[in-house]
Amino acid sequence: MTETREAEVIHEALVVIDKALSEMLHRELVSTGEVADVLLDVRTLLVSSHASQS
Repeated sequence: MTETREAEVIHEALVVIDKALSEMLHRELVSTGEVADVLLDVRTLLVSSHASQS
């Protein structure tokens, strides 16, 4: 069960990263705020997964 949830969280994180990268690749400049938002989204997914396992 835990491995399944971990795989789901990793998949969700990859989706967030891939979406952000595809949007950012078409632009010359990316704000630090946008990068921080992506990192916070990924961090939130990972922390919520870790918290649910405890």
